[in-house]
Amino acid sequence: MTGRHLCRPCHNREKAKGLGKHICQRCHLVIEEQPLMFRSDAYHPDHFSCTHCRKELTSEARELKGELYCLPCHDKMGVPICGACRRPIEGRVVNALGKQWHVEHFVCAKCEKPFLGHRHYEKKGLAYCETHYNQLFGDVCYSCSHVIEGDVVSALNKAWCVNCFSCSTCNSKLTLKNKFVEFDMKPVCKRCYEKLPLELKKRLKRLSELAARKANPKSVGLGST
Repeated sequence: MTGRHLCRPCHNREKAKGLGKHICQRCHLVIEEQPLMFRSDAYHPDHFSCTHCRKELTSEARELKGELYCLPCHDKMGVPICGACRRPIEGRVVNALGKQWHVEHFVCAKCEKPFLGHRHYEKKGLAYCETHYNQLFGDVCYSCSHVIEGDVVSALNKAWCVNCFSCSTCNSKLTLKNKFVEFDMKPVCKRCYEKLPLELKKRLKRLSELAARKANPKSVGLGST
């Protein structure tokens, strides 16, 4: 440290490093005795205390913005605790299943992939992605996002409640006996389809014929019956 000008905290860190000792995270002085370790940080035993009430901390200590708090003081501050890791949530909060979660910790109970703002489905206190919810519990209506308890309308590679399967433009109810076309991944009745611009109808027809050829080379048609 000869020839170097250091502030007191940096001087203490250099001194501790040379002595093979730790620096207390509370007072920033060298710990001469056996340090108390918490989440890889060292403390003087008598400095491992709540920032607010100064009571000695236990393994249930909570960290917030670099300060340590006992559980009661931390709870009084109104900081949400993640339902998965039990640590404070300082950024975005996901409210689901009656709990609060870090965004990255709110995951599908089956595949454990974070939802990251995407739709989830709840069952018996657990959350599932659409794929695994369907695999485990049945079809979910594409329109209302509820489990389909009655008859299922299978159209456009999706499942719909009978009452939810309707024209996305005029909301008139549809059945599989009605003629309709797919537009923006949703059904459009024949009457609304005819009102679309000519160029758009031509493009939709080409897309429909291409999809039909891929599904069944012998069958080419517009819409569904």
